[in-house]
Amino acid sequence: MKPTGVIRPVDKMGRVVIPKEIRERLKIENDKDSFEIYTDDDLVVLKKYQPNCVFCHSLADSVPYMGYTVCNECIEKLNKAKENA
Repeated sequence: MKPTGVIRPVDKMGRVVIPKEIRERLKIENDKDSFEIYTDDDLVVLKKYQPNCVFCHSLADSVPYMGYTVCNECIEKLNKAKENA
């Protein structure tokens, strides 16, 4: 991990503001992007959330379907399986 030298207080609601410079570098858009939150001993790790395919966990070329994310490759495989059934 790379230290930033930035210290932010936790407000009364338990929120911490992520500095604008970091949001810009990670291309985080307000009211659009989300984070995954991990803990490791005394560390709290925020990772920009990227939905992955429910079947193969790929991040490439995926589409949302009924609350799930499915990549194009798995969609093709599902179509072939349907044709062969």
